Amino acid sequence: MKFEKTGLVVISFLFVFLIGISIWSIQPKEEVLANAIEVAEQQFALESKVQNKQVENFSLYLPEGYKVEEQNNSNLLLNKEEKRFILFYNELETQTSRLNYEAAKESNNHKWLEAFEEKERFGYINIKEREEGFEVELGVGGVKVTTRSSKEDLVGDVADMMDIANSIAYEETGA
Repeated sequence: MKFEKTGLVVISFLFVFLIGISIWSIQPKEEVLANAIEVAEQQFALESKVQNKQVENFSLYLPEGYKVEEQNNSNLLLNKEEKRFILFYNELETQTSRLNYEAAKESNNHKWLEAFEEKERFGYINIKEREEGFEVELGVGGVKVTTRSSKEDLVGDVADMMDIANSIAYEETGA
């Protein structure tokens, strides 16, 4: 009988402890979004990663696990563990271009739209809430990367996406 009471106390204590840890570790949505925007700005400010992938008109950095699934004239379809990322590039736009940002700004759904600017570059992030998570769009100049992300993956996806967008090195076409 004494063992049963001790076991019950221990199990109750563990149960309360697990609930406490779970509540403490769950980040509110607003905090996750703020962290994602902060990470985008920090990654934007960093020196671009060394390109490790050559495609038709440019080279870029792809983080580990990313693969080029498809390429056409102005898009790359990337995937990582069944998640798709669409990279749009416009070689006619410079790194200071605001074209993609202005298009995002014109939509009525830009609650989490932030811009970042340096002397030679312009970048932005736009996060839209969806039923199944978030739609993330970010860009640097004429490069835009989009995906759908869960709350748990948002910050990591944003970091990878900004690393990719920052790394694009266009080849001279002679045009």
